[in-house]
Amino acid sequence: MATFNAALASHLTGGAPGSGVVRLLSADATGGGLEVDRTAPRIVHTWHTDTSGGWAAAANALNRFDVAVLQHEYGIYPGDGGDEVLPLLRALKVPTIVVLHTVLSNPSPLQRTVLERIVAAADAVVTMTDTARRRLTTGYRVDPEKITVIPHGAGSHSGTPRAASATPHLLTWGLLGPGKGIEWALRAVALLGDLDPHPLYTVAGRTHPKVLEQHGDVYRESLRKLAAELGVTDQVTWDDVYHDQATLSRLIRSADAVVLPYDSTEQVTSGVLIEAVGAGVPVVATEFPHAVELLADGPGLLVPHQDPEAMAAAIRHVLALRDSPNHLAGLTGGPTLRWPAVAARYQALTTRLLQDRTRVATSVPA
Repeated sequence: MATFNAALASHLTGGAPGSGVVRLLSADATGGGLEVDRTAPRIVHTWHTDTSGGWAAAANALNRFDVAVLQHEYGIYPGDGGDEVLPLLRALKVPTIVVLHTVLSNPSPLQRTVLERIVAAADAVVTMTDTARRRLTTGYRVDPEKITVIPHGAGSHSGTPRAASATPHLLTWGLLGPGKGIEWALRAVALLGDLDPHPLYTVAGRTHPKVLEQHGDVYRESLRKLAAELGVTDQVTWDDVYHDQATLSRLIRSADAVVLPYDSTEQVTSGVLIEAVGAGVPVVATEFPHAVELLADGPGLLVPHQDPEAMAAAIRHVLALRDSPNHLAGLTGGPTLRWPAVAARYQALTTRLLQDRTRVATSVPA
């Protein structure tokens, strides 16, 4: 979320003055939050989510700008079901765009009510996939005219790719926690023992801070134990660090395949998936909604959830095609996924909202 917001803010404003970010920070995250792009607009206010009523000061900070863009994800706003975002939205006097990172197909009654009220309070709502838009318009009572689909942006991963003759390199990156499905990828790697040389598998990224707070690093340790049991310890690298954009780009370019073994059947947005496709790296992914939608155009292979045999077969297929002209490639419309193009669509949306607000103001009788 922090990475997405930093990238969008940076490209939306182009570093121009007069822009800023309002961040949310819980007490346990102070001093240990996720690092973001240093080129992003300055932080103009911090909403300490452990303090009751913090939304009021956040609204005051946002009202100093022309347009507010709010990111919505479950678990980041305080209140029941994150409902403290509602008084914030109602207090905003400027046009508001809400970006929905998750749209659940089977929400709880509270989750449904809160999301419907969020959409009602916003001037515009962005989903990042058609799947999310369809879920929202068919499963919730919302105004479909408010909804715009703008894809998740991808960085520009330029540079020299890994030599095809090198040891095969598989990569998964992102915040680590239960549901990431790394155990299935490890089992798949163990099934590739006949390949020479054996593929190397990098699992990059820190443990999710909320997982670390509540459960410690139990999940990562369980994965290390499983790797030892499967006899693949020497083939797996645990890269438990935060990567800035330059380092991440080099890591992505080093991969022959990105493996997304997620357990979730709800995930309608995956920044990791977009980054991999945008970089032209083949993807082997479970059938979560964003992967089903995006990989249909050919830049990867889909496998059933929790099926290491199918995952191993797909990885084997991708690696066999490394030297082939038919090697799986990125989307034909790759440039439209780059952050400058994505930010331009947000800019067009903000311009329209401001024009609509001006027309309404000038049409009201004095």
